[in-house]
Amino acid sequence: MTRPLDGILVVSIEQAIAAPYATRLLADLGARVIKVERPDGGDFAREYDKRARDMASHFVWTNRSKESLTLDLKREEGVAILKRLLKKADVFVQNLAPGAAERLGLGEKTLRADNEKLITCAISGYGEGGPYGKKKAYDLLIQAEAGFVSVTGSPGQPAKAGISIADIAAGVSAYNTILAALLNRHKTARGDHIEISMLEAMAEWMGYPMYFATDGAPPPPLAGAGHATIFPYGPYRTADGTVIFGLQNDREWAAFCQTVLERDDLAGDARFKGNAGRAAHMDEINEAINGVLSRLTTAEAMARLEKANIGTASLNDMAALWAHPQLAARNRWQEIAIPTGTIPALRPISGAAWQPRLDPVPALGEHTRAILDELEITQEEAAALAASGKDE
Repeated sequence: MTRPLDGILVVSIEQAIAAPYATRLLADLGARVIKVERPDGGDFAREYDKRARDMASHFVWTNRSKESLTLDLKREEGVAILKRLLKKADVFVQNLAPGAAERLGLGEKTLRADNEKLITCAISGYGEGGPYGKKKAYDLLIQAEAGFVSVTGSPGQPAKAGISIADIAAGVSAYNTILAALLNRHKTARGDHIEISMLEAMAEWMGYPMYFATDGAPPPPLAGAGHATIFPYGPYRTADGTVIFGLQNDREWAAFCQTVLERDDLAGDARFKGNAGRAAHMDEINEAINGVLSRLTTAEAMARLEKANIGTASLNDMAALWAHPQLAARNRWQEIAIPTGTIPALRPISGAAWQPRLDPVPALGEHTRAILDELEITQEEAAALAASGKDE
């Protein structure tokens, strides 16, 4: 069995989520990923929490199938070792502060002078230059700057996403663009430089509300777990809980009225034709829906919705997601090793003729000696470097 990125070497100076997520996705496809970390603690995401069997939940999620190499990049010797490694690499990813890579002598032009096929990828909050180029950028801050918080939540209560969505957007954008650069290298035999901005990645994902508010038009209203423009769509209370469903067209509306509400009169009411008509009479329709669903149990409501072929969902928590019957039936879980034992991981690919890599999450510096051996750096040289680092 071969994987799409078998034989590809990715070296990454990474921390937090965006860059580690991008490189983990590359590792899933078979790439060898060497994660360069500080000797004094490594990626600070290692210490976010201890919830994943005594390891940080973010770190376990974004760092499987990698090798950990500890280098002190404040010392010339550490940078020199990294440059030796990058001479044989295919991809170099970094999410250092803007300008930091260049100050270390790791700028893309410098590196490509020694390795013309190297693809370099810089991930930052706002991108090089511009009035925001040097601003600190955390996930929440980018969610706010990109307008995401302004369209999420309920009236009077804007909210951020419950996951690091800006980091994920940047990581996915980096992953996709690196794959494109690898394909393009087959045509040109040369590497390339990729610059990924968290703000720009998130702005791309904000395309619908941006276009909805074209030319100064009002933005989508806050709708909680509902939808700003499609109706009815979202959670509704039942006699013993909550049911979530959504309608997309007049055919589904008619089936919903006849089978779920048992109201043929609503199905044929011209006022409720088209999504715009239903959205314009939201209060009246909600009154009819609540009047029926409040008398039904969740199971009864779900049965009617399924009979009408309306899309439904359960309002699951994390425990329910771990135990989701669909994931279990499709054999989506696999145990992976972590420094404290093992933990389940969601297998990221299904149906291909190859299996994704699901190798261990590395301990800090676990692979340093083996990688130095590959670079033919002797134990004596390494000891000398360590000693010189302690002297200053």
